[in-house]
Amino acid sequence: MLLEGKNAVVTGGSQGIGAAISLEFAREGANVCLTYRKHKDEALKYAEEIRGMGRKALALKCDISSFAEAENVVKTAVDEFGGLDILVNNAGMNWDGVSWKMTEEQWDRVIEVNLKGYFNFTRQAAPIFKGQKSGKIINITSINGLRGKFGQTNYSASKAGIIGFTKALAKELGAFGVNVNAIAPGLIETTMLRESENRDKIIDMAMAEIVMKRVGQPEDLANVVSFFASDKSKHVTGEVIKVDGGQYI
Repeated sequence: MLLEGKNAVVTGGSQGIGAAISLEFAREGANVCLTYRKHKDEALKYAEEIRGMGRKALALKCDISSFAEAENVVKTAVDEFGGLDILVNNAGMNWDGVSWKMTEEQWDRVIEVNLKGYFNFTRQAAPIFKGQKSGKIINITSINGLRGKFGQTNYSASKAGIIGFTKALAKELGAFGVNVNAIAPGLIETTMLRESENRDKIIDMAMAEIVMKRVGQPEDLANVVSFFASDKSKHVTGEVIKVDGGQYI
């Protein structure tokens, strides 16, 4: 198993991509602390599934935009598991609107969650990783952070910021044996997509771009995250890998 005996924190682990990552980590041998904000029942279900694999699991409520709440999650995970080896910054949100109609609240909230939230958790994990001279940080960004998307100036800006954050962090922590990488998904079949009233339109538009002619699944990302979290990627840092079936090209 790739992650035998490792301890991980995965933000936004109660559904979609975060849930798939949490379960894949457990299958590979890791103990997992997953966070949730609204979906408590789902988070508890996945935590129980992880325990059923013989791993330790925590499901903790957290607004990732809160520095104090992020601090509490990491401290609780370290106390429960006895250490921390992997951080996956995954939780995020979108609140779309064209720039000339976007409110200050729309802009601030998306930046606060998607960008500051990643800082909040990294700020807690980085000293631990630096001190033990090992650690893995994987940041989930988006192809729209690379290319931008109409109606998503706030979201695209936040995801582009994550890419810059990843590269700067890789430079800061590399000398301490810490790998920092990012994954940029394209369209992924998540609960949010399935429940969207514009689901068919969104899929049709994406399929016109996706060269593999299939909608990505959360497991497609989880497999790549697992690689970045393992020793197989020990000489890879500061990278942004697109998992999009060729949607970006």
